[in-house]
Amino acid sequence: MNSPILQLLVLAGIAIFLILRLKSVLGTRDGYEGPPRTQPRTGQAPRREFEVIEGGPDHDIIDHVPEDSDAAAALAEMKRIEPDFNVTGFLQGARGAYEMILMAFEQGKLDEVMPFMDRDVYEAFAQVVDDREKQGLTIEAEFLGVRDLALVDARFNSDTKSAEIDVRCVGELISVVRDANGEIIEGAPGQSKRQKDIWTYERVMGSDDPNWRLVATGE
Repeated sequence: MNSPILQLLVLAGIAIFLILRLKSVLGTRDGYEGPPRTQPRTGQAPRREFEVIEGGPDHDIIDHVPEDSDAAAALAEMKRIEPDFNVTGFLQGARGAYEMILMAFEQGKLDEVMPFMDRDVYEAFAQVVDDREKQGLTIEAEFLGVRDLALVDARFNSDTKSAEIDVRCVGELISVVRDANGEIIEGAPGQSKRQKDIWTYERVMGSDDPNWRLVATGE
């Protein structure tokens, strides 16, 4: 047999052998097969759902006051009467109220915040504003922010469902007082000062009125 023909037969036999071997290993593809699926990683921890432990400590309370304190008990009673009440949310509101009322006082615009103040507190603030106007004093004020805010104490009257919360605020502002001639008698432009207060807010829990009122101020 001619040598080139013999070589061709040998190569053809090898090719047929390889095709049969590949088919047995890879199998066949019929129609459309989707993309390969990603297998879960070996040893990957299963996803755990968050578990709520019934009867556990309420961190919305104990993050702000000691767990065994009278204040904690008072806050718990407030939440029992009004389940939607949230201490953290209250403090966020108190932060905004502090800036709003303080700046209304500085600017002599107390009528805008009257619904958020007890009558006695409003009249005390209004008296100071009236005295400034009689002396011809004007105030230029800019609020720079609340630097510190914390819940100091809380009380709850189970008979009246009246709640009181004391909040310590440290605000930073620029305040310049000028006399009738425009001369500066207190403060300096661009110079900030810190205002420290303890304000008491009151509300009847479960009532239709959602607003807390400022009922007392101190340092």
